[in-house]
Amino acid sequence: MLKFFKSLYLNQRFFYVIFGIALLFLFSYFFDFFYGFTWVLSLLLLFFFLADLVSLYKNNQIHAERILPQKFSNSDENEVEVILENNYGFPIYVEIIDEIPVQFQKRDFFKKLKIAAGATEKFSYSLRPVERGEYFFGKLNIYSYTKIGFAKRRSIFGEQQMLKVYPSFIQMKKLDFLAIDNRLSQAGLKKIRRIGHTMEFEQIKEYVPGDDIRTINWKATAKHGDLMVNQFQDEKAQPIYSIIDTGRVMKMPFNGLSLLDYAINSSLAFSNIALKKKDKVGLISFSAKIESILKANAKLSQLQQIMERLYNINTQFPDSDFNMLYSNLRKRITQRSLLMLYTNFEHISALKRQLPYLQAINKKHVLVVIFFENTELDKIIASKPDNTTDMAHQVIAESFTHDKKLMAAELRKHGINTLLTKPEDLSINAINKYLEIKARGIL
Repeated sequence: MLKFFKSLYLNQRFFYVIFGIALLFLFSYFFDFFYGFTWVLSLLLLFFFLADLVSLYKNNQIHAERILPQKFSNSDENEVEVILENNYGFPIYVEIIDEIPVQFQKRDFFKKLKIAAGATEKFSYSLRPVERGEYFFGKLNIYSYTKIGFAKRRSIFGEQQMLKVYPSFIQMKKLDFLAIDNRLSQAGLKKIRRIGHTMEFEQIKEYVPGDDIRTINWKATAKHGDLMVNQFQDEKAQPIYSIIDTGRVMKMPFNGLSLLDYAINSSLAFSNIALKKKDKVGLISFSAKIESILKANAKLSQLQQIMERLYNINTQFPDSDFNMLYSNLRKRITQRSLLMLYTNFEHISALKRQLPYLQAINKKHVLVVIFFENTELDKIIASKPDNTTDMAHQVIAESFTHDKKLMAAELRKHGINTLLTKPEDLSINAINKYLEIKARGIL
């Protein structure tokens, strides 16, 4: 009986009818002929209400199921599917309230459907997470009612479901597809003119017009009697590391996503492309200390290990220690490697404090310092000032934007590869920088 009352809800239509009957009883005090008519309406209400209850609480009822993917992709739209099956012998109306994870702060989820007798209906909705971690879905609440609509029957389906949100593997797959199809330019990736070649020999082949005459193999030419040239290929199995700064500078959010999450999404996409190019990829995260290090490897399973490591990285609040980073890189990475360092500098004085360590790292490795434009300042710069305060804010914003360009120029002046990028363009620009370095044979 307790279960029955917990599942029973009265619809608004029922209260409207009750209110109308109450008014008629009030009028019957002044007009006697309303009195008998109102009692007839009351009995009809009771009859239809009981008929509604009997229809709703037959053995047959609605069945619902929430279908979740194995994992969510951070910063992307992820589909959740709900399947409803009507086991009644008549059409039923349903209202769906899904208990969405608290991280979304979505408390107004509501869906209303009509399902024919014995039919199955499906619908889906999308969620865009902006944090990695564990998300917990609650119960799926279904409120069923008939065409009479006086009462609702609440049915609860499913237990609490935990879903992990990983770095953006959707973005990774998209860029992977473009790389395989040789259509990187469609994603904004530039073709780099090769100014030389790496020294990994592939084969000797016959000369064809257009081949570089500097690659002619004179010994093979004399032996075969035809012009033969050496063919080279991009050097493979080079160690590539994504180094992610998890200090407080990476806490800054843009479009709901922190700089750390932008860096993590980019690292995953970039590592996938590097593995496709047969290079060895690794991962390092640091702030005041080395938090995680994954040695570079070219195995296919390396991408999954990188994803698991990235899944657990969180922003720390201490200032990052670049001296400590340099010491650890010197001890742990002995082979010359490409280091993609994701960090951020908001003032040129902050850069100059770390510049000696960056120069020291760059002497032994090929270092690419990746930091971010403050796109929020662009809105202030583009706006039209209405008063002197707005004008002052605009001047300060322009000064900060100019400082970013000065920082990039300062790094380049000291021979350090630099990438100053908008957060939303990070993945494409990072991959483009990697392809440029590979094409120029810098590593």
